[in-house]
Amino acid sequence: MTNDSSIDAVDLALLAALQDDASLSWAALGRRAGVSAPTALRRVRRLEAAGLIERRVAILRPEALAAALGHGLTALVEVALERQDAATLQAFERHACAEDAVQQCYRVSAGPDFVLILTVADMPAYHALAQRLFTAALQVRAVKAYFSVRRAKFHPRLPLPTAGPAAV
Repeated sequence: MTNDSSIDAVDLALLAALQDDASLSWAALGRRAGVSAPTALRRVRRLEAAGLIERRVAILRPEALAAALGHGLTALVEVALERQDAATLQAFERHACAEDAVQQCYRVSAGPDFVLILTVADMPAYHALAQRLFTAALQVRAVKAYFSVRRAKFHPRLPLPTAGPAAV
């Protein structure tokens, strides 16, 4: 990296490898990017410091977890608020993001105000969450929930350019 806002082919290779498997050793990560382990470590730390890497986590498979625990329900929920002023939107967003069951929260345009991806144990857990999230106190006007019957694809990997330096 020549500065905090540009990345080169090695950085892209490191980011791609980390998106595939963040548990790689520094040596394995370096091999994938064509650099030494110390160089991989230094560059990844710099990418983290620049804010390009938010965090490194394990991704659980909901179907396997549901089979082990006996339940699992994913809902995609559209939420429309009574008002769209900044304070109302920010209050709902803060409240939604504070809930562990809210996996993703998007403020959207041309339709509802928010789209939420929720994961709960079962329908009673969804109902309890709905009671907390979709109340008049939070200025919620309408809620439309879609319950997943099968997840065809989930991939948190961001597409990256494959050749040449790129500015971010």
